[in-house]
Amino acid sequence: MTSKEIRRVFLDFFKSKEHEIVSSAPMVIKDDPTLMFTNAGMNQFKDLFLGNSEITFKRAANSQKCLRVSGKHNDLEEVGVDTYHHTMFEMLGNWSFGDYFKEDAIKWAWELLTERYNISKEDLYITIFQGDEEDGLPEDLEAKNIWLSLVQEERILACDKKDNFWEMGETGPCGPCSEIHVDLRSEEEKAKIPGRDLVNQDHPQVIEIWNLVFMQFMRMSDRSLKTLPAQHIDTGMGFERLAVVLQGKQSNYDTDIFTPLIQSIEKRSNITYKRSDSKQDIAIRVISDHVRAVAFSIADGQLPSNTGAGYVIRRILRRAIRYAFSFLEMKEAFIYELVDILEQQLGEAFPEMSKQKELIKKVIKEEEENFLRTLDKGIQRINEYIKGMNNDLIDGAVVFELYDTYGFSDDLTSLIASEAGKKVDLEGFKKHLEAQKERSRAAGKIETDDWVEVYKDDESEFVGYDQLEADVKITKYRKIKAKGKEGYQLVLNITPFYPEGGGQVGDEGWLKSANESIKVNTTKRENNLLVHYTDVCPENPQAAFKAIVDAEKRSSSARNHSATHLLHEALRSVLGTHVEQKGSLVSPDYLRFDFSHFSKVKPEELKEVEDRVNKAILANIPLDERRNTPIAEAQELGAMMLFGEKYGDTVRVIKFGSSIELCGGTHVKGTGEVGPFRIVSEGAVAAGIRRIEAISGERSMEVIQQDRQLIQELTAQTKQQDLLKAVSDLQQKNANLEQELASFKKAAAKDIKSTIKSEIKEVNGVSFIAKRVDLDAAEIKDMAFELKGECESLFAVFGTETDGKALIACLVTEDLVNSKALHAGNVVKELAKHIQGGGGGQAFFATAGGKRPEGLDDAIKNALNFIS
Repeated sequence: MTSKEIRRVFLDFFKSKEHEIVSSAPMVIKDDPTLMFTNAGMNQFKDLFLGNSEITFKRAANSQKCLRVSGKHNDLEEVGVDTYHHTMFEMLGNWSFGDYFKEDAIKWAWELLTERYNISKEDLYITIFQGDEEDGLPEDLEAKNIWLSLVQEERILACDKKDNFWEMGETGPCGPCSEIHVDLRSEEEKAKIPGRDLVNQDHPQVIEIWNLVFMQFMRMSDRSLKTLPAQHIDTGMGFERLAVVLQGKQSNYDTDIFTPLIQSIEKRSNITYKRSDSKQDIAIRVISDHVRAVAFSIADGQLPSNTGAGYVIRRILRRAIRYAFSFLEMKEAFIYELVDILEQQLGEAFPEMSKQKELIKKVIKEEEENFLRTLDKGIQRINEYIKGMNNDLIDGAVVFELYDTYGFSDDLTSLIASEAGKKVDLEGFKKHLEAQKERSRAAGKIETDDWVEVYKDDESEFVGYDQLEADVKITKYRKIKAKGKEGYQLVLNITPFYPEGGGQVGDEGWLKSANESIKVNTTKRENNLLVHYTDVCPENPQAAFKAIVDAEKRSSSARNHSATHLLHEALRSVLGTHVEQKGSLVSPDYLRFDFSHFSKVKPEELKEVEDRVNKAILANIPLDERRNTPIAEAQELGAMMLFGEKYGDTVRVIKFGSSIELCGGTHVKGTGEVGPFRIVSEGAVAAGIRRIEAISGERSMEVIQQDRQLIQELTAQTKQQDLLKAVSDLQQKNANLEQELASFKKAAAKDIKSTIKSEIKEVNGVSFIAKRVDLDAAEIKDMAFELKGECESLFAVFGTETDGKALIACLVTEDLVNSKALHAGNVVKELAKHIQGGGGGQAFFATAGGKRPEGLDDAIKNALNFIS
């Protein structure tokens, strides 16, 4: 059975059981502060389990794209080393929201596995929850009795909380689970050791394939459990593991999910995959896994970057590049070419892979080329360090620097070190790495208390499209702590505050009662709750409050959001319909718009875009807002839909003339309210992605006034009405002065060189000079090489101070490099200690810089020690 057939059989089976087949949510999560990536099939249903969203269907099933590389599920370093860990994987799942429970979940799982997939019942084992004394929970006899109607008792194992009690996080919905394991060993091996003895023992051929979670409880912050008002089912079956079982393989990488990728890597590297633990085979597995994770992330709108989710994606891709470079001798970009194979495999199940293929390839290729250049710099850095070593152990801090700055794994550094007869301090490296991880964990950790319910309310209603003030009640609140600072989250029964989303920042404002006024710092959507952030808790949460949005900031955000829509349409008109939004930020101060385009936007194109936007503003096109529009109707209207976004059955359409987009943000009533629009910058963000920053309204008027004032001041300063001519005249005068100064410096340097040449002394057969000079770095180098041509056996050291910083330069003629073992690079490294700096270079010429100019005299004095 092919992987495509396996996925189809699963979805068809649950469709026959009256499940809604839902599409995969994006792999990158945008509105949940507790998660960076979708790491389980249930993530998109989190709001339903928490009771924060209305349940529109009671049963669902899908194949969900997941990524596990950070936080609790940090598997990155295991990927490729073994044959079953992955970064990106598919999770087949079925869910019940207060509908069926244990009996149907168990019996349907058994039916699918044994009757539709035809897995032998003799190879399957079941685990159930054995109970937990600390939580006061008994053994899950209900699940056990259901299983006993299907399998023999000896195939059922009771396991502890660690293996058979699932929790969403430190707090939240949870419950016992029942796992289905399969024994893939040969008959001969099965005869030696029963499969039940290897369940949950990390045996690579006795593996869990399906986890059935029975959500019955809510974990509170004090670790107590409360029974949920409705019982839910959440199941997850690893698609890659299931393929191993159904295709009769011993490794995930031997299934048709990975073999086309591996065959392509073999062809490009001219290295045969041997299914071993060799570094070459690990590299092939790493690349075939990682390209999937990176490609899907880019398709979902997450580009590699230096922060947040983008940093994780860059780490994954660089790990693949590093393995290819180190163990497959692949010194040029090639991973991007594998995207064509991915599209053939997955384009039908995940249309975004086909739609975004060219962008994905472009981004990966540029990342590869950039990182290969960085690897070259890292190799130069380690080679320089090795040359200056006085022992055989590379310090752990250096190993970490190579890892953190140049992307070198400790394996790669060890390999280069061993070739030079050196070892690395792995323990020291691990300490630095763990310290970095701890800093990262501490920076991102948010501690939350349990919600304190004030008034019972089903759902917070947003009324901010129509009003900026409302009489409200606080329905619940909780204390939070992040980065050492305490604050509060408040939920209201109704709210005019717009929550951060769609690129637009959350509203600020105030909550006012008869006795107090509380500043609302921002508003966010968390698990479908509209959460208001404050520094203090109300003295009386039961009081009646008036919620008041900061109207000035809201208006500015609305202007910039509407301007963003007009900008998007103008870009597509001027540059082409390939332009698609790839990210945005809408704030009261400015707007930022990222879009797909494969070259720099020309000045004349930018002008045309800006002109088009301003013409649309002058036309004062009225807002056509359509709330709760069926998604099919919105598509018929031609509304822009963004990849990486998850849309519901009904959407909000924002239309300004021919500009039609799906959007939940706030907007002006007519484009004339936007005011003057001005592009302030355009540049590259990543391969194939450009960024425009722009301003509108009052901010744009302020800049226009600043420009006018600057022109007036320049006119007064130059005493010319023709500013272009005034600037041209100044440039010509400056060029003439520069030429005169260069001539003067050249003459001065010649005089200095003559003086220095007369001061050269012979010391132990070496022509020696060490002196402070009043020259810059380039002038010192020119002078040194002139002296080299005029003096034999020359060892010269010069020091100078520029802008409060020290510079040391050293020249050694070739005969001294050979006869005296003098090395200019080693000389400046040693002398640089006096100026609290560092440097290096070639054997015959090197420089070092430092932040302590007062140490130059000591450095000059110590130069003589190298030849005496």
